[in-house]
Amino acid sequence: MAAKKGIAAAIGGWSAQHRKTAVFGWLLFVVLASMGGSLGTVLSDDVDNGVGESGRAAQILADAGVKSPAQELVLITGTDVTADDTAFRAAVDDVVSAVGASEHVTDVDSPYETGTISEDRTAALVGYTMTEGRIDASKDIGGVLDAIEEAVAAHPEVSAELFGEATAQKALDDTFAEDLVFAEYAVVPLAIGILLVAFGALVASVLPVVLALTATAAAYGLLVVSSHAVPTDLNASVVLTLVGLAVGVDYSLFYLRRAREERAAGRDNATALRIAAATSGRAVVVSGLTVIVAMAGMFLTGIATFAAMGVAAIAAVAVAVLGSVTVLPAMLAMLGDKVEKGRLPFLRRDRKGGDSRFWRVLTDRVLRRPALSAAVAVGALVALALPVLNMQTAMPSAAQDMDPDTPIVQAMEAIDESFPGSATLATVVVAAGDADPAELDAAVAAFRAEAVATGQLFEPIEVTEHAGGSVLAIEVPMAGEGSDDTSVAALEALRGDVLPGTLGAVEGAETAVNGVTAGSVDFNEQLGDAVAPVLAFVLLLTLVLMLASFRSLTIALTAIVLNLLSAGAAYGVLTLVFQEGVGIGLTGAHTAGPIASWLPLFLFVILFGLSMDYHVFVVSRIREARLRGADTRTAIVRGLRSTASVITAAALIMVAVFLVFATVSATSVKQMGVGLAVAVLLDATIIRAVLLPAVMAMLGEANWYLPSWLRWLPDLSEREPDDTDAGAHAGAGGRAGAGGGAEGADDADADAVPAAAGGGRPEEHLVRQ
Repeated sequence: MAAKKGIAAAIGGWSAQHRKTAVFGWLLFVVLASMGGSLGTVLSDDVDNGVGESGRAAQILADAGVKSPAQELVLITGTDVTADDTAFRAAVDDVVSAVGASEHVTDVDSPYETGTISEDRTAALVGYTMTEGRIDASKDIGGVLDAIEEAVAAHPEVSAELFGEATAQKALDDTFAEDLVFAEYAVVPLAIGILLVAFGALVASVLPVVLALTATAAAYGLLVVSSHAVPTDLNASVVLTLVGLAVGVDYSLFYLRRAREERAAGRDNATALRIAAATSGRAVVVSGLTVIVAMAGMFLTGIATFAAMGVAAIAAVAVAVLGSVTVLPAMLAMLGDKVEKGRLPFLRRDRKGGDSRFWRVLTDRVLRRPALSAAVAVGALVALALPVLNMQTAMPSAAQDMDPDTPIVQAMEAIDESFPGSATLATVVVAAGDADPAELDAAVAAFRAEAVATGQLFEPIEVTEHAGGSVLAIEVPMAGEGSDDTSVAALEALRGDVLPGTLGAVEGAETAVNGVTAGSVDFNEQLGDAVAPVLAFVLLLTLVLMLASFRSLTIALTAIVLNLLSAGAAYGVLTLVFQEGVGIGLTGAHTAGPIASWLPLFLFVILFGLSMDYHVFVVSRIREARLRGADTRTAIVRGLRSTASVITAAALIMVAVFLVFATVSATSVKQMGVGLAVAVLLDATIIRAVLLPAVMAMLGEANWYLPSWLRWLPDLSEREPDDTDAGAHAGAGGRAGAGGGAEGADDADADAVPAAAGGGRPEEHLVRQ
């Protein structure tokens, strides 16, 4: 009796029969989705990103019609002149005039009015305010910066360094754009090179890359459209490109390798595609669903950047899955054996997907002593995870996230050296309400005096009135670099000591502190509160999905435990490298420091999804052999041997993609790339090749245990394609053209396990119509 088809098999079968419709439908979808980019991207602003007290401060300003305007600074330094010289003053006046002439600037402060002149009189600080917030102002500030540089160029006796929120954001945007272009150009030849080694044929190697690129383009268009509902940011664009390219190639690789393997075993093209759709196609769907479910947990954080990254990853994975189960089988049906065109004589590869001697020997040794192998693997992973106990996190500013040799970072350091705290501002927002104006004025004066008395907060403290004086924005220079312990201590003094007894004591007034340091502290607190619900959500839904996919409580729990070990080890390596500085020079990062606040939770969520790729693929092949009658140990051997080469290639591609992104300038993106690369490497080696087979061997038949009270769960498990399998056995040895004589026969024998091998074929492991 024919086996019931799963959704992947049904879609793949339809696509193979309606090739032109599937291919042109995909192209139309990609074009239409890509056109979404013309709508314009809506980027999250300070109100969207705000959490806690800093978020409340941004909201107070927004309610008053103020978009947290970006604060900018120009450090003017004399070479042979001082602030008392006419030439120096002329240069300052020209800069003030050039800045004030811009329609995008509201207030310009001359150092001769504010007193922001260094003690040695060799440096002066011009401050100005943009009309828009940091994100929007970064698009307008280019003309202002050009005007400043032109004004300074007319005075060779002085030099100028430019820094501010919008300036730093523009520098970060420009750097990101350049890095993304480089990454995309670097990933494509790397992926094709790895696939050439894996397949030995040009057409088979290029096809997954083309599909990944088109899927990523379509996903980006969808991200732009979705940004009008869920504002996005730079992190989301990086995540989409990184995840889209990685999973797009891997999913196609799994599917294509299984189809070639079945052809090598003697099946005709249609049969091979049906088996590939029912097996690898299903594994792709399950893996994609796992990533999507995991990334959905990002919405529980209540943080805009996490929601944006969640949308980006979900879009990238959903489109990659769609392409793999629709257009790919259609293309393979159209190409037939032409997929083997462009074979390279020095890269001869058979199509049966066999294992290498290395993996065969390793598997034999692991299964010979599974308890010892598991103990060694767990010990290694725990040892790698230990540094995570000392992990420190902080939300880096735009400047802190960049190479310290870049002009923007050097400008920040120069300003901080001459005018401590000026580059690290806290904004105290006061909603006056019905407070007495005289009492409020007295509180501002007391605030100014007590702030400076702390030794951690400095002059010039500037007060700006908004909405007719109903809202005050008080800019306070702080000690430290923004996210370090010095700045955190200064913030605690501001919030805990200075404000309560001054502005906070004014009846009817509401106060809140914003700024880089405040935002980082509040972000960490919000993130800490979100960890438990996000982890519970991801773990629970992953458990349910694995239960439905494999109909085994043991396999579902094993997958979760192994993924937790893998994620912990990746965290440990990340901490060891970027925080402790061990081998940090290899990453291109210049200094060790805290891990980006958003990274640990993001890595957990995305790694929990991505690591399921290999787990689902391997366990699916093991279960497939078990369904065909093999005992558990034999099924483990055959499942590992049949997936060794394809998972090696898939892991190499993912690691290559992630390491390319580890070369970008932004430290937080470097951390993300290295963390993902390490986790995938561990998944494909220690987890997949050692720990998984060792644990499954020790569990034996308990691997397939599903308690009766869980049998109500939806059944997403694969069905053995016995209707095609019978035909495959008949033709396996007689189609030398597909598999090559003995090669095809050997592969057929490896897949077709005799029913007696496992002591019969238990009906509880087979689901039939």
